[in-house]
Amino acid sequence: MKHCETLMLDMDGTILDLAFDTYVWKELVVGRYASHNGLEYTVARDRLYAKYMSIQGDLEWYCLDHWSERLGFDVLALHHEVHDRIEYLPGAEAFLETVRASEIKVLLVTNSHPDTLKLKEDTLGFSEYFDSIHSSHTYGHAKEDREFWRLLQEAEGFDPETTMFVDDTVPVLRSAAQYGIRMPVVVTLPDTTEPVRENGEFAGVEGVRELL
Repeated sequence: MKHCETLMLDMDGTILDLAFDTYVWKELVVGRYASHNGLEYTVARDRLYAKYMSIQGDLEWYCLDHWSERLGFDVLALHHEVHDRIEYLPGAEAFLETVRASEIKVLLVTNSHPDTLKLKEDTLGFSEYFDSIHSSHTYGHAKEDREFWRLLQEAEGFDPETTMFVDDTVPVLRSAAQYGIRMPVVVTLPDTTEPVRENGEFAGVEGVRELL
């Protein structure tokens, strides 16, 4: 990190355990969708996964308002019901404490919907570690979209040559790299309930603590 002047960190799967989101979207939402529509669990799961895949990577995919309207129940309320499951990934908070004390500018850059972002911040209070926090919903473009990076650079004035960006999603990292961000890093263990992901495209770490 010696050449890094700006450090951009994703939230879910980078500093926070993706296990929370996995549980909410693959179990809790599926169960509620099944009961709401009088479906068998497996039928509901298959239908819901098809809906997920149809807009994966679009800003709507990350939008709670979209899903609440499309599914017919309050998805944010489900997040609140199990907010006690929201946790840092191993070593992530210690990492944040260390980089916050350095000269590096630290930004949280997430596709998370503002309501989910607020819930997670209210639960863990991580905003103190960041110089600023950016949700793609503010800019009208997901991080997979090159336009997001242009607008973020306009807002923050970062130099792509001295910027490190850490995320667990390869299409997002690919978009950042194509924009010119010189140091993209992928997290290969974003969910502590799942195995390490294969990585061959970007420099990888199991967790951000390895960057130290």
